[in-house]
Amino acid sequence: MVNLFQNERAYVLGDKELNIIGTREKLAQWRFRSVGPAWVKNGRCVIYLGVDLNAWISANRTNPSKEAAK
Repeated sequence: MVNLFQNERAYVLGDKELNIIGTREKLAQWRFRSVGPAWVKNGRCVIYLGVDLNAWISANRTNPSKEAAK
């Protein structure tokens, strides 16, 4: 499993580390469409857990050599 984010940390909108997966606007679009990494809403604050971000990245990983074999 890839660990780009700290599993025990919570990331909030505005944290520069979230730019690895998308802009603030892109994350908002994904939440609206119910795609992208899991998130939690506490009042008006959107929170992404590091463990969920790492799991989402691993689940969306592609292997170019397998794609070429198709």
